[in-house]
Amino acid sequence: MTPGNVDLTPFISPWWLPGGHLQTIAASLFAPPRVPLERERWNTPDGDFIDVDFCGEPGAGKQVVLFHGLEGSSDSHYARAIAGFAVKRGWRLAIPHFRGCSGEPNRTRRAYHSGDSEEIDWVLKRLGGPLYAIGVSLGGNALIKWLGERGAAAGALVRRAAAVSAPLDLGAAGEALDRGINRFLYTRHFLATLKPKTLAKLQVFPDLFDDAKVRAARTFREFDNLVTAPLHGFRDTDHYWAAAACGPYLEHVRVPTLVLNARNDPFLPEHALLEAARKAPPDVVLEFPPTGGHAGFVASPFSGGHRWLPRHLFEFLDPGFKDP
Repeated sequence: MTPGNVDLTPFISPWWLPGGHLQTIAASLFAPPRVPLERERWNTPDGDFIDVDFCGEPGAGKQVVLFHGLEGSSDSHYARAIAGFAVKRGWRLAIPHFRGCSGEPNRTRRAYHSGDSEEIDWVLKRLGGPLYAIGVSLGGNALIKWLGERGAAAGALVRRAAAVSAPLDLGAAGEALDRGINRFLYTRHFLATLKPKTLAKLQVFPDLFDDAKVRAARTFREFDNLVTAPLHGFRDTDHYWAAAACGPYLEHVRVPTLVLNARNDPFLPEHALLEAARKAPPDVVLEFPPTGGHAGFVASPFSGGHRWLPRHLFEFLDPGFKDP
Protein backbone atom coordinates (compact mmCIF):
# COMPACT_ATOMS: atom_id res chain seq x y z
CA MET A 1 0.00 0.00 0.00
CA THR A 2 1.32 3.46 -0.93
CA PRO A 3 0.71 7.04 0.25
CA GLY A 4 -2.88 7.85 -0.52
CA ASN A 5 -3.78 4.15 -0.28
CA VAL A 6 -3.04 3.43 -3.91
CA ASP A 7 -2.60 -0.19 -4.95
CA LEU A 8 -0.12 -0.60 -7.80
CA THR A 9 -0.05 -3.28 -10.45
CA PRO A 10 3.14 -5.34 -10.05
CA PHE A 11 5.52 -5.80 -12.96
CA ILE A 12 6.03 -9.28 -14.38
CA SER A 13 8.50 -9.62 -17.23
CA PRO A 14 7.65 -11.94 -20.15
CA TRP A 15 9.35 -15.33 -20.09
CA TRP A 16 10.74 -14.82 -23.59
CA LEU A 17 12.67 -11.69 -22.56
CA PRO A 18 15.08 -12.87 -19.84
CA GLY A 19 17.78 -10.82 -18.15
CA GLY A 20 18.42 -7.16 -17.49
CA HIS A 21 20.34 -6.52 -20.72
CA LEU A 22 17.60 -7.83 -23.02
CA GLN A 23 14.91 -6.07 -21.02
CA THR A 24 16.84 -2.80 -21.33
CA ILE A 25 17.71 -3.06 -25.02
CA ALA A 26 14.34 -4.38 -26.26
CA ALA A 27 12.55 -1.34 -24.84
CA SER A 28 14.60 1.02 -26.99
CA LEU A 29 14.63 -1.15 -30.11
CA PHE A 30 10.85 -1.43 -30.28
CA ALA A 31 9.76 2.07 -29.30
CA PRO A 32 6.05 2.97 -29.34
CA PRO A 33 4.62 5.39 -31.92
CA ARG A 34 5.27 9.13 -31.67
CA VAL A 35 2.56 11.59 -30.74
CA PRO A 36 2.39 15.16 -32.14
CA LEU A 37 4.46 17.57 -30.06
CA GLU A 38 4.60 21.35 -29.88
CA ARG A 39 7.97 22.91 -29.06
CA GLU A 40 8.67 26.04 -27.07
CA ARG A 41 12.09 27.59 -26.58
CA TRP A 42 12.73 29.02 -23.14
CA ASN A 43 15.61 31.41 -22.51
CA THR A 44 17.37 30.65 -19.24
CA PRO A 45 18.46 33.24 -16.66
CA ASP A 46 22.14 32.65 -17.54
CA GLY A 47 21.77 33.46 -21.24
CA ASP A 48 21.22 29.91 -22.50
CA PHE A 49 18.07 28.11 -23.66
CA ILE A 50 16.20 24.86 -23.30
CA ASP A 51 13.56 23.41 -25.61
CA VAL A 52 10.35 22.09 -24.07
CA ASP A 53 8.01 19.78 -26.00
CA PHE A 54 4.31 19.69 -25.10
CA CYS A 55 1.42 17.39 -25.94
CA GLY A 56 -2.18 17.29 -24.82
CA GLU A 57 -4.65 20.14 -24.57
CA PRO A 58 -3.26 23.37 -23.07
CA GLY A 59 -6.33 23.68 -20.86
CA ALA A 60 -6.16 20.12 -19.51
CA GLY A 61 -7.06 19.74 -15.87
CA LYS A 62 -3.91 17.83 -14.98
CA GLN A 63 -0.33 18.54 -15.99
CA VAL A 64 2.70 16.28 -15.74
CA VAL A 65 6.34 17.01 -16.52
CA LEU A 66 8.84 14.38 -17.65
CA PHE A 67 12.59 14.78 -17.12
CA HIS A 68 14.48 12.49 -19.51
CA GLY A 69 17.63 10.44 -18.98
CA LEU A 70 21.23 10.77 -20.13
CA GLU A 71 21.29 11.77 -23.81
CA GLY A 72 17.54 11.24 -23.91
CA SER A 73 14.83 13.44 -25.41
CA SER A 74 11.14 13.58 -26.15
CA ASP A 75 11.83 10.86 -28.72
CA SER A 76 13.11 8.35 -26.16
CA HIS A 77 11.02 5.18 -25.95
CA TYR A 78 9.76 5.91 -22.43
CA ALA A 79 8.90 9.50 -23.40
CA ARG A 80 6.86 8.29 -26.37
CA ALA A 81 5.04 5.75 -24.18
CA ILE A 82 4.25 8.27 -21.45
CA ALA A 83 3.22 10.92 -23.97
CA GLY A 84 0.80 8.61 -25.76
CA PHE A 85 -0.71 7.47 -22.49
CA ALA A 86 -1.08 11.01 -21.14
CA VAL A 87 -2.77 12.37 -24.27
CA LYS A 88 -5.31 9.55 -24.46
CA ARG A 89 -6.32 10.22 -20.87
CA GLY A 90 -6.66 13.99 -21.18
CA TRP A 91 -3.45 15.08 -19.43
CA ARG A 92 -1.08 17.83 -20.55
CA LEU A 93 2.55 16.67 -20.72
CA ALA A 94 5.70 18.81 -20.80
CA ILE A 95 9.07 17.30 -21.73
CA PRO A 96 11.90 19.77 -21.05
CA HIS A 97 15.21 18.90 -22.69
CA PHE A 98 18.39 19.18 -20.73
CA ARG A 99 20.84 21.57 -22.39
CA GLY A 100 22.13 20.28 -25.70
CA CYS A 101 19.66 17.37 -25.88
CA SER A 102 17.03 18.85 -28.19
CA GLY A 103 19.07 18.58 -31.38
CA GLU A 104 20.84 21.94 -31.20
CA PRO A 105 23.97 22.92 -29.22
CA ASN A 106 23.33 25.13 -26.23
CA ARG A 107 24.93 28.57 -26.03
CA THR A 108 26.97 28.52 -22.84
CA ARG A 109 30.02 26.66 -21.57
CA ARG A 110 28.01 24.39 -19.29
CA ALA A 111 25.99 21.35 -20.37
CA TYR A 112 23.91 19.20 -17.98
CA HIS A 113 24.58 16.64 -15.27
CA SER A 114 22.92 14.11 -12.97
CA GLY A 115 22.61 16.45 -9.99
CA ASP A 116 21.23 19.45 -11.88
CA SER A 117 18.48 20.19 -9.36
CA GLU A 118 18.75 23.95 -9.96
CA GLU A 119 17.60 23.38 -13.53
CA ILE A 120 14.74 21.21 -12.25
CA ASP A 121 13.72 24.02 -9.89
CA TRP A 122 13.74 26.64 -12.64
CA VAL A 123 11.68 24.46 -15.00
CA LEU A 124 9.08 23.58 -12.37
CA LYS A 125 8.67 27.21 -11.36
CA ARG A 126 8.33 28.25 -15.01
CA LEU A 127 5.65 25.60 -15.59
CA GLY A 128 3.78 26.63 -12.46
CA GLY A 129 2.21 24.29 -9.99
CA PRO A 130 1.25 22.26 -8.35
CA LEU A 131 1.65 19.57 -10.99
CA TYR A 132 2.95 15.99 -11.23
CA ALA A 133 6.53 15.07 -12.05
CA ILE A 134 8.29 12.04 -13.53
CA GLY A 135 12.02 11.55 -13.95
CA VAL A 136 13.76 8.72 -15.77
CA SER A 137 17.36 7.65 -15.06
CA LEU A 138 19.46 10.85 -14.89
CA GLY A 139 16.25 12.90 -14.85
CA GLY A 140 14.95 10.79 -11.98
CA ASN A 141 18.16 11.36 -10.02
CA ALA A 142 17.96 15.14 -10.48
CA LEU A 143 14.25 15.14 -9.56
CA ILE A 144 14.76 13.15 -6.33
CA LYS A 145 17.67 15.40 -5.38
CA TRP A 146 15.44 18.46 -5.89
CA LEU A 147 12.64 16.89 -3.81
CA GLY A 148 15.05 16.11 -0.99
CA GLU A 149 16.63 19.56 -1.03
CA ARG A 150 13.24 21.29 -0.79
CA GLY A 151 11.58 18.90 1.65
CA ALA A 152 7.99 19.85 2.46
CA ALA A 153 8.34 23.08 0.45
CA ALA A 154 8.43 21.01 -2.76
CA GLY A 155 4.70 20.39 -2.34
CA ALA A 156 3.97 23.91 -3.52
CA LEU A 157 5.13 22.88 -7.00
CA VAL A 158 4.72 19.09 -7.13
CA ARG A 159 1.76 17.07 -5.85
CA ARG A 160 3.28 13.65 -6.48
CA ALA A 161 6.40 12.41 -8.20
CA ALA A 162 7.86 9.24 -9.68
CA ALA A 163 11.44 8.30 -10.51
CA VAL A 164 12.21 5.41 -12.85
CA SER A 165 15.62 3.68 -12.81
CA ALA A 166 17.28 6.60 -11.03
CA PRO A 167 20.95 5.86 -10.17
CA LEU A 168 20.55 6.33 -6.40
CA ASP A 169 24.26 5.61 -5.93
CA LEU A 170 25.86 7.46 -8.81
CA GLY A 171 29.35 6.20 -8.01
CA ALA A 172 28.26 2.57 -8.02
CA ALA A 173 26.41 3.15 -11.28
CA GLY A 174 29.41 4.78 -12.91
CA GLU A 175 31.72 1.95 -11.87
CA ALA A 176 29.21 -0.65 -13.09
CA LEU A 177 28.86 1.01 -16.48
CA ASP A 178 32.63 1.14 -16.94
CA ARG A 179 33.10 -2.60 -16.41
CA GLY A 180 32.82 -5.63 -18.68
CA ILE A 181 29.94 -5.95 -21.12
CA ASN A 182 28.30 -2.80 -19.74
CA ARG A 183 31.17 -0.73 -21.08
CA PHE A 184 30.64 -2.24 -24.53
CA LEU A 185 26.83 -2.14 -24.57
CA TYR A 186 26.09 1.15 -22.83
CA THR A 187 29.09 3.38 -22.07
CA ARG A 188 30.32 3.22 -25.65
CA HIS A 189 26.80 4.10 -26.84
CA PHE A 190 26.52 7.15 -24.58
CA LEU A 191 30.02 8.42 -25.35
CA ALA A 192 29.27 8.16 -29.07
CA THR A 193 26.97 11.18 -28.70
CA LEU A 194 28.48 12.89 -25.65
CA LYS A 195 31.96 13.21 -27.13
CA PRO A 196 30.99 14.85 -30.46
CA LYS A 197 28.80 17.38 -28.62
CA THR A 198 31.64 18.08 -26.23
CA LEU A 199 34.23 18.48 -28.98
CA ALA A 200 31.89 20.85 -30.84
CA LYS A 201 32.01 23.19 -27.85
CA LEU A 202 35.72 23.65 -28.47
CA GLN A 203 34.85 25.55 -31.65
CA VAL A 204 33.23 28.22 -29.47
CA PHE A 205 35.19 27.80 -26.22
CA PRO A 206 38.65 26.54 -27.22
CA ASP A 207 39.96 26.61 -23.65
CA LEU A 208 37.40 24.19 -22.20
CA PHE A 209 39.06 20.79 -22.62
CA ASP A 210 42.03 18.91 -23.93
CA ASP A 211 40.81 17.78 -27.36
CA ALA A 212 43.05 14.69 -27.54
CA LYS A 213 42.15 13.49 -24.05
CA VAL A 214 38.41 13.81 -24.70
CA ARG A 215 38.75 11.86 -27.93
CA ALA A 216 40.69 9.14 -26.09
CA ALA A 217 38.18 8.77 -23.23
CA ARG A 218 36.65 5.30 -23.10
CA THR A 219 34.93 5.30 -19.69
CA PHE A 220 32.52 7.49 -17.78
CA ARG A 221 35.19 8.03 -15.13
CA GLU A 222 37.52 9.49 -17.76
CA PHE A 223 34.83 11.55 -19.46
CA ASP A 224 33.36 12.94 -16.26
CA ASN A 225 36.83 13.81 -14.99
CA LEU A 226 37.67 15.69 -18.20
CA VAL A 227 34.29 17.24 -18.95
CA THR A 228 31.32 16.88 -16.61
CA ALA A 229 33.08 17.61 -13.33
CA PRO A 230 35.12 20.71 -14.26
CA LEU A 231 32.33 22.10 -16.43
CA HIS A 232 29.89 22.14 -13.51
CA GLY A 233 32.05 23.07 -10.55
CA PHE A 234 33.12 19.66 -9.22
CA ARG A 235 36.75 18.87 -8.33
CA ASP A 236 36.85 15.55 -10.13
CA THR A 237 34.78 12.47 -10.97
CA ASP A 238 34.56 11.19 -7.40
CA HIS A 239 33.40 14.58 -6.13
CA TYR A 240 30.80 14.77 -8.89
CA TRP A 241 29.47 11.26 -8.37
CA ALA A 242 29.23 11.74 -4.60
CA ALA A 243 27.71 15.25 -4.64
CA ALA A 244 25.22 14.62 -7.48
CA ALA A 245 23.82 11.27 -6.27
CA CYS A 246 20.21 11.45 -5.10
CA GLY A 247 20.40 8.58 -2.58
CA PRO A 248 21.45 10.78 0.37
CA TYR A 249 18.49 13.09 -0.32
CA LEU A 250 15.81 10.40 -0.18
CA GLU A 251 15.33 10.64 3.57
CA HIS A 252 14.38 14.33 3.23
CA VAL A 253 11.64 13.83 0.61
CA ARG A 254 8.23 14.92 1.92
CA VAL A 255 6.15 14.70 -1.27
CA PRO A 256 4.58 11.30 -2.10
CA THR A 257 7.16 9.80 -4.46
CA LEU A 258 7.46 6.45 -6.21
CA VAL A 259 10.99 5.13 -6.70
CA LEU A 260 10.86 2.32 -9.27
CA ASN A 261 14.06 0.36 -9.94
CA ALA A 262 14.50 -3.16 -11.25
CA ARG A 263 16.87 -5.31 -9.22
CA ASN A 264 18.41 -6.59 -12.45
CA ASP A 265 19.13 -3.08 -13.80
CA PRO A 266 22.57 -3.39 -15.45
CA PHE A 267 23.31 0.25 -14.56
CA LEU A 268 23.08 -0.14 -10.77
CA PRO A 269 24.05 -3.26 -8.77
CA GLU A 270 21.27 -4.54 -6.50
CA HIS A 271 23.34 -4.24 -3.32
CA ALA A 272 24.05 -0.56 -4.05
CA LEU A 273 20.38 0.08 -4.81
CA LEU A 274 19.22 -1.42 -1.52
CA GLU A 275 21.89 0.35 0.53
CA ALA A 276 21.17 3.74 -1.04
CA ALA A 277 17.44 3.40 -0.34
CA ARG A 278 17.56 2.11 3.22
CA LYS A 279 16.74 5.48 4.84
CA ALA A 280 13.72 6.26 2.68
CA PRO A 281 10.92 7.96 4.68
CA PRO A 282 7.19 7.01 4.65
CA ASP A 283 6.45 9.47 1.84
CA VAL A 284 8.73 7.51 -0.49
CA VAL A 285 7.43 4.26 -1.98
CA LEU A 286 10.26 1.92 -2.91
CA GLU A 287 9.31 -0.55 -5.61
CA PHE A 288 12.12 -2.87 -6.65
CA PRO A 289 10.76 -5.68 -8.85
CA PRO A 290 13.21 -8.48 -9.64
CA THR A 291 13.16 -7.76 -13.38
CA GLY A 292 12.65 -4.86 -15.78
CA GLY A 293 16.15 -3.78 -16.79
CA HIS A 294 17.08 -0.11 -17.01
CA ALA A 295 14.04 2.00 -17.93
CA GLY A 296 12.72 -1.08 -19.70
CA PHE A 297 9.75 -2.73 -18.03
CA VAL A 298 8.52 -4.26 -21.28
CA ALA A 299 5.56 -6.53 -20.54
CA SER A 300 3.46 -8.98 -22.55
CA PRO A 301 1.92 -8.97 -25.05
CA PHE A 302 4.75 -7.58 -27.19
CA SER A 303 2.48 -5.36 -29.26
CA GLY A 304 1.41 -3.51 -26.11
CA GLY A 305 4.53 -4.09 -24.10
CA HIS A 306 5.26 -0.42 -23.39
CA ARG A 307 1.89 0.18 -21.74
CA TRP A 308 2.75 -1.13 -18.28
CA LEU A 309 5.18 1.63 -17.29
CA PRO A 310 3.05 4.70 -18.04
CA ARG A 311 -0.06 3.02 -16.63
CA HIS A 312 1.86 2.16 -13.46
CA LEU A 313 3.16 5.71 -13.08
CA PHE A 314 -0.29 7.21 -13.53
CA GLU A 315 -1.73 4.74 -11.01
CA PHE A 316 0.61 6.28 -8.47
CA LEU A 317 0.42 9.92 -9.52
CA ASP A 318 -3.37 10.00 -9.57
CA PRO A 319 -4.98 7.96 -6.73
CA GLY A 320 -8.35 8.20 -8.51
CA PHE A 321 -6.92 6.91 -11.78
CA LYS A 322 -8.92 4.19 -13.52
CA ASP A 323 -7.64 2.38 -16.60
CA PRO A 324 -9.55 -0.70 -17.70
